[in-house]
Amino acid sequence: MPETTTVGAAVGGAYQAQGYLSPIRIMPEAEAGHLAEKITEIYNDHGTEAKGLLGSNAHHIFPDLFDLVCNPAIVDRVEEVLGPDILCWSAGFFSKPPHDPSFVSWHQDLTYWGLEPADIITAWVALTPSTPESGCMRVVPGSHHQGQLGHGDTYVAENLLSRGQVLDVAVDEDEAVDLVLQPGEMSLHHVLIVHGSEFNRSDLPRHGFVIRYIPTYCKQIGGRTTSLLVRGEDRYDHFDPVPRPRANMHPDAMAFRDKANAVKKAILMKGAAI
Repeated sequence: MPETTTVGAAVGGAYQAQGYLSPIRIMPEAEAGHLAEKITEIYNDHGTEAKGLLGSNAHHIFPDLFDLVCNPAIVDRVEEVLGPDILCWSAGFFSKPPHDPSFVSWHQDLTYWGLEPADIITAWVALTPSTPESGCMRVVPGSHHQGQLGHGDTYVAENLLSRGQVLDVAVDEDEAVDLVLQPGEMSLHHVLIVHGSEFNRSDLPRHGFVIRYIPTYCKQIGGRTTSLLVRGEDRYDHFDPVPRPRANMHPDAMAFRDKANAVKKAILMKGAAI
């Protein structure tokens, strides 16, 4: 598996040393609230199907999310880390309803992604308050320097991860930091930082839109997937481009995403017991 790498010195010592930056304001709170209302409406309108619609590659089928992935306020900060030529490899919601048992176990993002090298950054965008009470993300500062660690699969239903993957090694939770975000703020974290989150104990939904950015020289191992060019030039052609959807859940966009997600699922679930 890929080892950790140093990605961009321009962002300064904090990201390099700690593996994350937070909080970063990217939009007014009112704008985030308006988008959160739209997301809540999708959950209300589509019931059990909403989680899938707003999950992997949600930006393929919702124009507002496509535009959010390309938001200059986000991409400007990502460029400080990855450089000028940037792709969005995937994006989707990690939402937790009020008083919901869903959680995210301690893990590293890269484990099953099949991407090389590990010059990858995740933007976690809060549309509603993300606090310890609502199950905000927690990180272990500096843990990305350990490189890729071993994981085991649990397939626990309440775990929001695809395989319920969890670190093989124990995590000292006293070292963890809560990444508290208000609506319209984001955090950035390294693909190998150890992180997780607890369930939502609050009376409000926790809507977090998670965007995975990669430099254009990154390669997908095990298949050819899609990525959206959000800045600069792609001189490598390692991925298929993503068109902007013409409308919410347009049939062409839905078919495109279904095909893209099937390829990505085969990569992420390779060797899985189920």
